[in-house]
Amino acid sequence: MIGNKTAVLITGGAGFIGTNLCEYFLSKGYFVICFDNFSTGFRHNITDFLNNGNFKLIEGDIRNLEECRKAVINVDYVLHQAALGSVPRSIKDPVTSNDVNVSGFLNMLIASKDAGVKRFIYAASSSTYGDSESLPKVEDKIGKPLSPYAITKYVNELYADIFSNTYGLETIGLRYFNVFGRKQDPNGAYAAVIPKFVMQLMQHESPVINGDGNYSRDFTYIDNVIQMNELAMLTQNPEAVNTVYNTAYGDRTTLNEMVGSLKEYLSEFDSEISNVKVVHGPNRAGDIPHSLASIDKAKKLLNYTPQYSFQDGLKEAVKWYWDNLK
Repeated sequence: MIGNKTAVLITGGAGFIGTNLCEYFLSKGYFVICFDNFSTGFRHNITDFLNNGNFKLIEGDIRNLEECRKAVINVDYVLHQAALGSVPRSIKDPVTSNDVNVSGFLNMLIASKDAGVKRFIYAASSSTYGDSESLPKVEDKIGKPLSPYAITKYVNELYADIFSNTYGLETIGLRYFNVFGRKQDPNGAYAAVIPKFVMQLMQHESPVINGDGNYSRDFTYIDNVIQMNELAMLTQNPEAVNTVYNTAYGDRTTLNEMVGSLKEYLSEFDSEISNVKVVHGPNRAGDIPHSLASIDKAKKLLNYTPQYSFQDGLKEAVKWYWDNLK
């Protein structure tokens, strides 16, 4: 508690998912602490929060244990979003991905345990399913990782399990499936596919799909992810903690279908976008061909009911991008 407010620490709070979590929990009356080193997050994402008396920014790095210890003082819940994402980035530079995603994660677990944090909720990843070909993806059936990034996210789950069993720290992992939505960065070498394609289409540039476009993903709108974090944080069901959950909508869309929908929704703002050609390139190393989540476990134990389908979320995201980035 800070003052009379429940305190929530959001690591990576200036990033895409972290910013949305900060905004949401501030709106719910929590005291929110953002812990970020701005390596992939942006100061402009949190500018609107800085004058809020219930918001605190701690600029620091999860790779520094002492900075992690300072961040968790008087914190009730940790929502750990800080990580170096991107399969290609991890293939290019596995050392840094490991330092941030594994060593940094361990630092946050240690700091949270020592500070008596009530619960540690962390961003896990659908990449953990690796080469498993079974669909839909069920939490207790995974394959071998296909990238250094996937290894780091699986190691997070193993460490969380040890800290729950050995030290009694309550943990919940959320295996995110291709999250998209407002405030997702469209720029940079490792930009996520949806915002990147939106920007290209708005500029009448041809997006490049890796492969023939028949790979499929369980694209998950940001508000469904916020819902899962809140449910994981507040659940009083003892069976619901110290485990992992798929965080998704529970449906899949091919890359070709995704681009078709993007062109359709963007054409409502600019009819010329419907004429932009799509280009196909080679498959990308480390990519899983198909991804579809079973969300039965989250429904049963957390009462999760995703509010946004892919199409509903995409319409919201496209409007946000058009209003904010055009």
